[in-house]
Amino acid sequence: MISDAGAGGRPGVAGGLRATVAAVLPGLRPSDAKVMRLVLDDPAFVQSATTAEIAERAGASPATVVRAARAAGFEGVGDLKRALVRELALRSNSAPPEELTEGATTAEIRELVLASHAATIGATRATVDPEALTRAAALLAAADMINVFGVGTSAAPAADAAYRWTAIGCRTAAPHDARTAQLQAGLLNPASVLVAVSHSGQSAETLAVADAALGAGASVVAITSFASSSLAERATVALVAGGPDLGLHMAPASSRLAHLAVVDILHAAISLTDPARTRHALAIAEDIKKAHIR
Repeated sequence: MISDAGAGGRPGVAGGLRATVAAVLPGLRPSDAKVMRLVLDDPAFVQSATTAEIAERAGASPATVVRAARAAGFEGVGDLKRALVRELALRSNSAPPEELTEGATTAEIRELVLASHAATIGATRATVDPEALTRAAALLAAADMINVFGVGTSAAPAADAAYRWTAIGCRTAAPHDARTAQLQAGLLNPASVLVAVSHSGQSAETLAVADAALGAGASVVAITSFASSSLAERATVALVAGGPDLGLHMAPASSRLAHLAVVDILHAAISLTDPARTRHALAIAEDIKKAHIR
């Protein structure tokens, strides 16, 4: 879910508007998506153009431009333009990330990847709804069991979440096998939570696990890059955080860092919900660490 502040009324966050538009783009009707792709591809033009000029460039009608802006979460074309002014002002002192190509040098790759990762983490402020984070943290803190699942590049954030939340006293599991995960999800109950991590929000294995958890009456917290995805639509709470597509399959790489940042936020929020449980678990972890120091 993206907060109401996440569109035209969002506090200034470099890359925030781009991240928000990219997150909702897959769920827009094709004609609206053409308009919003123009916003992503040429924001300076959209900022200064009339509605008719935007429509002509996008191959759409002026009415479609207005509808597209509203579908993306803005009050209208004027609101979208004001958001673009703020976005471009915030980005004026730094070049936006460009697409990674096969001919890039190692130095160029370094700069582009680090800039992309930094921009992604910064833009997460714009796409992750604080109210959704509060609801997710409350569900996780009270859960009798937390299952975490992700495949591909989402497997690492899922495993990290399970370890970190176990270390603060939560009963957590992160099965790697999709069938095992689906079976365990089906054995959850209304006091349990499944955390499903997926960049696209469309992974068949992850959706099957989410459906099994929902069928068992458990809550589902989604950590994904797209608000308009099948996983986000299924979720009890959806936390949207993702990165730009730099080519060569780099979008999931930046998104993985954004998803880990969400895990860290939830980790801190859960810790503060039950300090006594957190201290007890951390003491056990410290004893284990000491026992293995030679």
